[in-house]
Amino acid sequence: MSAGLPPMTEQDFQFFKELVEAPSPSGFEQPAQRVIRRALEGVADELRTDVLGNVIATVNGPAGALRLMLAGHCDEIGFMVKYIDERGFLFFAPIGGVDAHLVPGQRVTVHTATGPLPGVVGRKPIHHLENAERDKVMPFKNQFIDIGCADKAQAQALVAIGDPVTFAVGVERLQGARVTSRAFDDKIGAYVVAQVLREVRRRGDQQVTVVGVSTVQEEVGLRGGTASAYGVRPDLGIAVEVGFASDYPDADHKHAGEVRLGQGPVIARGPNINPALFDLLTATARAENIPYQVMGIPRASGTDANVMQLNRGGVATALLSVPLRYMHTPVEVLDLDDLQRTVQLLAALCTRIGPDHSFIPS
Repeated sequence: MSAGLPPMTEQDFQFFKELVEAPSPSGFEQPAQRVIRRALEGVADELRTDVLGNVIATVNGPAGALRLMLAGHCDEIGFMVKYIDERGFLFFAPIGGVDAHLVPGQRVTVHTATGPLPGVVGRKPIHHLENAERDKVMPFKNQFIDIGCADKAQAQALVAIGDPVTFAVGVERLQGARVTSRAFDDKIGAYVVAQVLREVRRRGDQQVTVVGVSTVQEEVGLRGGTASAYGVRPDLGIAVEVGFASDYPDADHKHAGEVRLGQGPVIARGPNINPALFDLLTATARAENIPYQVMGIPRASGTDANVMQLNRGGVATALLSVPLRYMHTPVEVLDLDDLQRTVQLLAALCTRIGPDHSFIPS
């Protein structure tokens, strides 16, 4: 931990852990959203949930203030039960971008109407695999979940078609401020947004109206971000995301750039990003002595920043990311200090945007 950076409190860590571990595959986000709503009760001037399931929390600024939308999506990748065979095995399809290489041999949790149900993704023993099979990726349609049932009727009594499934892992501490879990993408964005709202409320010196949105269905098409931005009508929008760290063996810096854990949040630069807002973010980080990194994104970012930028007549948009190793795996790794710095940067930014601040490129 760097000098001057307060450690994450135990209370904040428990909120972080509860949010990350709450199951929320795209379309099934409400367990995570309930955690967000509890965290923001008594903090926001207005707290509501829209018809898609986005949680929208507003902390009002002074009269005439610009509206700043902070968006972090709470949905995670996962699976959905598609078919139950005569022997009680569950066949499934991915929700979002899941690497088929990673799934066989994993423990999973099926989230049923009566509660979580443990299962495993079966795999033929290596002793029985032909040489050609060992190098072949098993397609999802041939993978199956074993929940220990003897037949279809027993499985159907427990599981319904369409039930969501997640990897059965949660948050664990590694060394120092490093932690690992599934679903950091992008529960940590929703966490940062909630923490910024709490900090803005505590300080009471913001110059903007801050609208924090825990968005849904980002992994299947930026759907929650699209709908919520239309309803919020922001002047400014910042997506809080995870960014590809490239500080592990064999990472291609020529493709991914150079992004390291523990070196601060990543500020994106490119056509998806308003240049005046980029400059203000970097200037704020320097003034507050917050280390940061820059990532060039020469196209649409594929995040909620993309749909916020194109909302209505256009929005001044930025993308702020926490460095993350091994994205879309069950063993994502991040540094909690980067999380803290991201909250600090956004809270400080809220004090620097006056009602007459212009973000029109010049």
